[in-house]
Amino acid sequence: MIIVMKAGATKKDRDEAIKRIKELGYKPHVIHGTTRAVIGAVGDERGKLVLQSIESMHGVESVVPILKPYKLASKEVKVEPSVIRISDTVSIGGKEIIVMAGPCSVEGEEQIIETAKAVKAAGAHVLRGGAFKPRTSPYSFQGLEEEGLKLLAKARDITGLPIVTEVVNPETADLVAEYADILQIGARNAQNFALLKKVGQLKRPVLLKRGMSMTIQEFLMSAEYVMSEGNQSVILCERGIRTFETATRNTLDLSAIPVLKGVTHLPVIADPSHGTGNYHYVAPMALAAVAAGADGLIIEVHPDPERASSDGPQSLKPKKFDALMAKLKLVAESVDRTV
Repeated sequence: MIIVMKAGATKKDRDEAIKRIKELGYKPHVIHGTTRAVIGAVGDERGKLVLQSIESMHGVESVVPILKPYKLASKEVKVEPSVIRISDTVSIGGKEIIVMAGPCSVEGEEQIIETAKAVKAAGAHVLRGGAFKPRTSPYSFQGLEEEGLKLLAKARDITGLPIVTEVVNPETADLVAEYADILQIGARNAQNFALLKKVGQLKRPVLLKRGMSMTIQEFLMSAEYVMSEGNQSVILCERGIRTFETATRNTLDLSAIPVLKGVTHLPVIADPSHGTGNYHYVAPMALAAVAAGADGLIIEVHPDPERASSDGPQSLKPKKFDALMAKLKLVAESVDRTV
């Protein structure tokens, strides 16, 4: 259920409503709109009729049932798009298309600093790079771990770019949160509910990638796990799903972008690097994603992809990334956005 407060409701009115929601055994989540606040009351569906009594409280306009199974992520709770603040200069979900770029893995100081400077010069807003790497094979490069986080932080100090990096388990989540500006949940962990709950308790925006075989509803239910723990700053990422096609690494589901934009207030970005697995296809799919309504992109860039420790075939060299950024500006303008 959502409790819609009146336009002139005071903080005292809201606090009284929150207190009553808790007394009835529900968990309140305040969502601030442009003209009024609403309070999501999440809990056992079987007893939701008791919440109707809140409608008589001072400052409350109405109590409305939420029909979607994903309560807090639904547009039923918040109609206008959420704009998530990443840093003093970067927010995602507004008119500006936010581009996150960098290597799949942090391999060393020279590599990550060189890449950070290159993507910054090309116009990227956020530096991506993996310090902890969950790999299909136990023999593949697993990342530099905390040393990689320190190198990402150094790159941020030099360039001013906020950083996004992956969290792979609840045990290291607090460590990653000490360094990262955005916590990434990869496709393999998209239904790791213990991890989703953990990052939901941390005060960092979360970039949630779609699982390789997840439906849209399952994807949004994973976002709901994060949000139900109190963290409303979730960014959804379409990164391709597994189909019968073998010409690309995955099938980048661009139709998911307008579908998600129609049912959730959360920002949606696309990952054409993992979505295709081939650098030849990254630029055209990035342009198509922006045309489809994506709020941002996450793109792999490496100064020497042939020698990359992971995902070299899908990584752009800095010159190709620079050329892509120039084209992105043109497409963004055509859909009334900026880069």
